[in-house]
Amino acid sequence: MKIVILDHFPLKEQKNKWKPISDLGELTLHDRTEPHQILERAKHADIIFTNKVPLQGSVLKKLPQLKYIGVLATGYNLIDLKTAKSLKIVVSNVPAYSTASVAQLVFSLLLESLNSISTHSQSVHQGDWTKCPDFSYTLKPLKELEQSILGIIGLGNIGRNVAQIAQAFGMKVIAYSRTKRPTSGVQFKDLDTLSRESDFISLHCPLNSETQKIIDSAFLKKMKKNAWLINTSRGPLIDEPALSHALNNNHIAGAALDVLSEEPPREDNPLLKAKNCIITPHIGWSTVESKERLIEISIQNLKAFIQKNPINQVQ
Repeated sequence: MKIVILDHFPLKEQKNKWKPISDLGELTLHDRTEPHQILERAKHADIIFTNKVPLQGSVLKKLPQLKYIGVLATGYNLIDLKTAKSLKIVVSNVPAYSTASVAQLVFSLLLESLNSISTHSQSVHQGDWTKCPDFSYTLKPLKELEQSILGIIGLGNIGRNVAQIAQAFGMKVIAYSRTKRPTSGVQFKDLDTLSRESDFISLHCPLNSETQKIIDSAFLKKMKKNAWLINTSRGPLIDEPALSHALNNNHIAGAALDVLSEEPPREDNPLLKAKNCIITPHIGWSTVESKERLIEISIQNLKAFIQKNPINQVQ
């Protein structure tokens, strides 16, 4: 059995963790795979693992030996599921592996927005404190989380984890979600109310035709001028030119983003030069523990498929 991992680079430091899969067949690891390289690298594969390499229907039809696709992520929008189903190719993903990791980043970004830690640290290293006549100084107004309102859009595993942490900080939590699963301490609101009442808004909904650009100019205009927008979910949930305009014109206080509509971003992405915009390079999923869970679940998925009892199957 031939097994190919098309884009192994994000998991490269965990290379030795793949041994249980190499024991199941002939394993080939590729750091990165461009679309034009897929057919050559996967033409004899029975099993393919992919994270961000798209597998379109036209490609799947040219891989006659392919029986299983393991998505090394939770999202599987890069796979043509309809064609895979017609070809009887099983597709499994890895749900909920990064819940704790992403929730942790949400509060890293949120606290940075309130305490400006990096700004103050840079100031100290530049010598500003040694020249200061006082024992303490601040470069920006610092604020507390307690009693502020966190609005969560999308109350799945990550959204609920974020809500729990927020309550530990003494925050009030409101949420908008298609499925209103009862969650302790969380009040459900319509989207309009959430946009107006929240001091912080954190996005945790899936990307689909209904949620694409759910944060548009109309939404941003309703937000408080001192509110922050946080996105650790999917970049296209936000209309990026509209957000850039809102930031540059002080319609909202700031944004903290771990994802963008195109990754890596183009140099002309307006958010790269927008005011009060914190951007990290899609690191929410990538703690050591999260990556280890991702690999462990992927191995379990493949073993279950081989045993003809697939799990985490998306089609």
